[in-house]
Amino acid sequence: GKGGVGKSTVTSMLAVAMAKTGKRVGVLDADITGPSAPTAFGVTECQGASEEGLYPALSRGGIQIMSINLLLDDPASPVVWRGPVIAGTVKQFWSDTIWNDIDYMFIDCPPGTGDVPLTVFQSIPLDGIVIVTSPQELVSMIVAKAVNMANMMNIPVLGLVENMSYVKCPDCDKEIKVFGESHIEEVADKFGLDMLARIPIDPKLTALVDKGWIEMMQNDYLDTATQVIINRTQKLQ
Repeated sequence: GKGGVGKSTVTSMLAVAMAKTGKRVGVLDADITGPSAPTAFGVTECQGASEEGLYPALSRGGIQIMSINLLLDDPASPVVWRGPVIAGTVKQFWSDTIWNDIDYMFIDCPPGTGDVPLTVFQSIPLDGIVIVTSPQELVSMIVAKAVNMANMMNIPVLGLVENMSYVKCPDCDKEIKVFGESHIEEVADKFGLDMLARIPIDPKLTALVDKGWIEMMQNDYLDTATQVIINRTQKLQ
């Protein structure tokens, strides 16, 4: 629901964690005006095109990726489009991309409850959503909006991921809560949701994302979340 909480990073991490379980994974970057999936995975262009549509980019680890930045001549060029055009592009990424035998697709949405999340909720057969948040008290209200929107659209909420929960002191191993005490458990209890993960501020992870090496991450932050998603989605099938 809120910008700047790390939705794109968590989306990429979930995709990598799921791929490590042996699943075939795709990432649809629905954040048209702020795309970041290509950077995280170190890809720059699609595999090509045919009469049926575009072939997504393929990461080093075999994750399929579609993003507007794969189609621009200059990835720094801004996408200055109105809402309906952006929403239409997201629909085309779903319908006109030649996805190859995907087991799990993760869709990275922009913040808010506007055109793009609404288009995703209405146009793509979702098994559920993962809400990404941070420890600030303000975020609990934003999370409530996202949960209520999901309920309105009859989309299951698979759980909550709290990003930037703390930073671990390299000398004493103490958890330092940079953004104050977390309220995420209160929010989870209020809406009856699972807490899928608490991800710390990790400079090593940030460096990997910036270099396009997200698939080299060596952590278990989202292992539990991945298993919960597998279990919950299998029950929905």
